[in-house]
Amino acid sequence: MKKQFFQVCAILFITITTQAQGLFSKSEIFTHQDSLRGSITKERAWWNLKSYHLDIKVNPAEKTITGTNTVRYTVLSEYNKMQIDLQEPMQIYKVTQDGKELKFERDGNAFFIELTATQKVGDTKEVIVSFGGKPKEAVNPPWDGGITWRKDKNGNDFIASSCQGLGASIWWPNKDHMYDEVENMLISVNVPGNLTNVSNGRLQSVKKQKDGTKTFNWYVSNPINNYGVNINIGDYVNFSEKYKGEKGDLDCSYYVLRDNLKTAQEHFKDAPKMLKALENWFGPYPFYEDSYKLVETPYLGMEHQSSVTYGNDYKMGYRGNDLSGTGWGLKFDYIIIHESGHEWFANNITYKDIADMWIHESFTTYSESLFVEYYYGKEAGAQYVRGLRKMISNDKQIIGSYDVNKEGSGDMYPKGANMLHTIRQIINDDAKWKSILRGLNSTFYHQTVTTKQIEYYMSAQSGIDLSAIFNQYLRTPQIPTFEYYFRNQKLVYNWMNCNENFTMPLKVTLNGVETWLKPTRDWQMLDASGEKPSLVVDNNFYVIPFNITD
Repeated sequence: MKKQFFQVCAILFITITTQAQGLFSKSEIFTHQDSLRGSITKERAWWNLKSYHLDIKVNPAEKTITGTNTVRYTVLSEYNKMQIDLQEPMQIYKVTQDGKELKFERDGNAFFIELTATQKVGDTKEVIVSFGGKPKEAVNPPWDGGITWRKDKNGNDFIASSCQGLGASIWWPNKDHMYDEVENMLISVNVPGNLTNVSNGRLQSVKKQKDGTKTFNWYVSNPINNYGVNINIGDYVNFSEKYKGEKGDLDCSYYVLRDNLKTAQEHFKDAPKMLKALENWFGPYPFYEDSYKLVETPYLGMEHQSSVTYGNDYKMGYRGNDLSGTGWGLKFDYIIIHESGHEWFANNITYKDIADMWIHESFTTYSESLFVEYYYGKEAGAQYVRGLRKMISNDKQIIGSYDVNKEGSGDMYPKGANMLHTIRQIINDDAKWKSILRGLNSTFYHQTVTTKQIEYYMSAQSGIDLSAIFNQYLRTPQIPTFEYYFRNQKLVYNWMNCNENFTMPLKVTLNGVETWLKPTRDWQMLDASGEKPSLVVDNNFYVIPFNITD
């Protein structure tokens, strides 16, 4: 039974990590469309986003979305062609600026708009994009996402968006590249009168329309990435509480289907527990101004900023399973902890290019271990993260291909978390480790970043050159092998299955005594006098120990 259980967990975790939230491409052949989507084109580079007003009507009967997006921007350099992205089968009907209709051409999923007004450096201007159509319907959300159109058990429409990897342009027009985030956003969503829409930020108003529909206006006061924008539509009821956090009172609101209210009121107690643990490790929740919301959806869940979506069937673990196989994974609801952990790593600190998606997923997977540690002790947290190793495939490198919207291996989840756990051992100072995690969130607060920025920061703050470790674990699929044997009362050892310049200190217990070694690719020797020489490698390092004489 135990073996079968672990096999089930492995299948579940592989499903998450190979499809997870970013549509892992099966082809390494990149196209013109990949470049238009994944690079900072000339038509993107000359203008900087300021705000969006997304104003839409959602028609469940026809499965359509229509409306406008008002794009406010600042001119960085003079140019008159703007790229706005919207994917088939959605259509842009009209674009205007200063009341004048503009010409545009479509190139696949990119629209190129010819601006007639002078675009003077420093000016702030707007274009209004009118659009509509039947957006791609989600096949297997959130991995193969789009819009999910379902019914709840009472026959009410139950609708939600999920689009990481695919891109927000699957359902609304925007500058669909992660490097540039709006400073604020107004989201206006018109829905049938018997339904409620929940989006990001704070609810400003609900307006009843003459046709019996309602328009919900949500305002986001913090920078937000495109895929973090969401709509959730259903027969929702709401309950709330105030969490007394590091920055004062945080408004926490929970939106669930009417029949699930009592269950959610008990089960969602993991949310304030999450906030307490992760504020301890990462610093204040990054969006006090916009509140924290947990919203029930007809799919598993995602990290939509200040509107975290939830569909884990009100079970502990991952739909009732412990992905680590250690027992600790059943002490919390995986979706509440993991997706909320992304508020720090994904929504606060956001990758510029999806090739660096590990920044989101490695730190957030590691946050599960930190949650366990906070409530159940250091060894419990370590057991949890070590338990994820059996899910690692080492199929390819974790960092993907740049400028083509291509992420790397799904190993960014369990392997990336174990890389961070290994770095913690190397630093060997828990207070400093916590200061680095908190420092990342304060230094890169509400910013988009690159892998290099994260690497340099962690090396500088730790006082240790971690470049060899990052190069090994992020840029190769190889796991370092610590080879050793005993000869003539000497321990002989080196690193194998690694980069030529790989060096990483390693903690071992040699003849019962804790010892730090500094292996390289070259063989080294150390005195190991004793009747029966023995060596045990600290299993908190993600390496493969190999006794050549065994």
